[in-house]
Amino acid sequence: MVNAIGPARFWPRLLHALKPANSRHCLLCEAGSTQSLCRACRQDLPWNPHHCQRCALPLPASARLCAACAERSPRQSSAIAPLRYEFPVDHLVAGLKYHRHLENAPLLGQLLLDAVKDLPAPDLLLPVPLHRQRLAERGYNQALEIARPLSRHFCRPLEIRLLERTRATAAQMTLDAEARTRNPRGAFRLNATRLAELGTLQSVAIIDDVMTTGATLAEIAGLLSRAGIRDIRFWIVARTP
Repeated sequence: MVNAIGPARFWPRLLHALKPANSRHCLLCEAGSTQSLCRACRQDLPWNPHHCQRCALPLPASARLCAACAERSPRQSSAIAPLRYEFPVDHLVAGLKYHRHLENAPLLGQLLLDAVKDLPAPDLLLPVPLHRQRLAERGYNQALEIARPLSRHFCRPLEIRLLERTRATAAQMTLDAEARTRNPRGAFRLNATRLAELGTLQSVAIIDDVMTTGATLAEIAGLLSRAGIRDIRFWIVARTP
């Protein structure tokens, strides 16, 4: 059964999630802790233990695939999202993306790493890139920052030259389902020169903070698939239900 935790349980911790971090305190409740999250806050996160193996959509424990992936097999071979995009994970992500709370990135990266650390290492770790205009405005790519603990664990460099975002798109969370599907079309391209430099790639893990409809990741997966890469994995911190 999916663990449903209401906002009220986390409400005393919300303001702390949007404050600068203290390395000796929990990011959510500020209890003394040697970790970014104390044990109680970690246990109370909206975990996503049972999900579609291809798109990470939360599912009953008895199901392996969602209806959409069962009907039409997607290009990605697997998807992992250890958390549901609910309170307070949404505030941790928003703090990182929109309020320059870079201290949230190692925590989110570690939560993702904990879910994938025992899997075979991919040939390449590919954080979803930002458009250059948004990167200039924000000053950093949150997907790249989240991916750093995975790079250290798997001893793989973070690839930032292979994939380019050629068009600034609206944030997926602000759009309806139909617009989300159209929004990322044609927004990315592969750098053919860099692809040739990398040589034969068997497996690529695409890393991002949140997966909504999956349209952005599917667009990237299509490019990688057409380039001959067969093992395409989605490694995402949180999945919208």
